[in-house]
This record gives sequence, structure tokens and C-alpha cells, in this order.
Amino acid sequence: MSESETDSGNDVETGEHTGKRTGQLEACQRCGRKQGLVGKYNIWLCRQCFREIARGMGFEKYQ
Repeated sequence: MSESETDSGNDVETGEHTGKRTGQLEACQRCGRKQGLVGKYNIWLCRQCFREIARGMGFEKYQ
């Protein structure tokens, strides 16, 4: 097996995908949504949930 075949994340012999290399690996800790995540500081909330509870977490909105 060549080096490029092993780096792609696919097992050439069985044809199965062995692991994700791109895409979201985390999900929102509150609702489970996988898109629009706020991952900075390991918050892992989707942007909608973050907007709902950000003030309670100590974040302030500046205009």
C-alpha cells in the first residue's frame, strides 16, 4: 500500500472509510446540532444556543 493511500483515511483492501479527516467532530452540548458551533474556549454550543445563554455565562454584548 502506498503512503498516499494510507493518508486518505480509506482502507484500500476493504473499501471502508477508517476515520474522518474533515468536517465537524463535535456537536452542540445543549441541542446536538453539528453546524454553526462556537468552539472557542471549548464552549461547543451552536450559535443559537450560545445566543440564548451567553449572558448567563458572563458574556456581554457590545454595540
